[in-house]
Amino acid sequence: MKAIRIHETGDPEVMRLEEVETPAPGPGEVLIKVAAAGINYADLAQRRGAYLTPTRTPMTLGLEIAGTIAALGPGVNAPPAGTRVIAFVDGGYAEYAAASATNVVPIPETLDFAHAAAFPLQGLTAYLTLRESGQLHAGESVLVNAAAGGVGTLAVQLARLMGAGKVIGTASNEQKLNLVRSLGADAAINYTQNDWVEQVKQATGGRGADIVLEVAGGTIAQQSLQCLAPFGRLVVIGAASGERPEFSGIQLMYKNLAVVGFWLTAWLSRPDRIAAAIIELMQYLASGSLQIIVGQTFPLAQAAEAHRIIAERKTTGKVVLLCE
Repeated sequence: MKAIRIHETGDPEVMRLEEVETPAPGPGEVLIKVAAAGINYADLAQRRGAYLTPTRTPMTLGLEIAGTIAALGPGVNAPPAGTRVIAFVDGGYAEYAAASATNVVPIPETLDFAHAAAFPLQGLTAYLTLRESGQLHAGESVLVNAAAGGVGTLAVQLARLMGAGKVIGTASNEQKLNLVRSLGADAAINYTQNDWVEQVKQATGGRGADIVLEVAGGTIAQQSLQCLAPFGRLVVIGAASGERPEFSGIQLMYKNLAVVGFWLTAWLSRPDRIAAAIIELMQYLASGSLQIIVGQTFPLAQAAEAHRIIAERKTTGKVVLLCE
């Protein structure tokens, strides 16, 4: 089978399309014929050697896929071969991938593979950061940074569905801001403008946001802390800029603020909470109240180009590899 492999960390050019052996599903696993693979900032960080866990090369990138069950490993009775599924995997940029049967979720025929692959990691991230890490209560205000991205487009919608009183999204240009508005944000703010923090405060009547979802790191993260209302929660999802923010204890004490870290991989060890989140997310999808935004798709062989445009922040919504 074909797969995108890296033998060293570095720029997108280290990614190579290679012929490798098709994996055999082990005990408790299923083999999935991959139709589409979602691309995440975690993949870019792994490729660069900057992820939370060490990148051990050679490896196949990719953490989430959509496709069809091709075979069952020992001890697995369901779902049967031919079932359309989404799954969390290691090595999703490939024509086939093995997955733990516990990390596989059947999907309806009405959900195409590209949109399905855009959903697992970022859908759960948006849901859990609001419901669990942010502890969103009805009527509270939510600020979503990078609101035109994969997590952001879902978080704007989910905040509204979960009863937020006001939803604010930030993005870097007018095209992205228009997308944020179309998804139901009450205010859309360009974070490249010098007074964007003040604009957030104005949009919240001078109070600030109760929850901020932060993905950039560095200066943007430090400014995001200034956007919080008293007793507000800053949920740190990533550091796309590659820069580390600096917070002081005095900053947090003054308004009783909290900074909460989020890493989805650790949440996968709590299957009861994951299952509850997936059920609610699937209900939103089935009712048509939650829209998955796929910005661009690329064939598997062009994975390096897909990584490049994400790093250059030229995308909206989710970027997906088509592997068939």
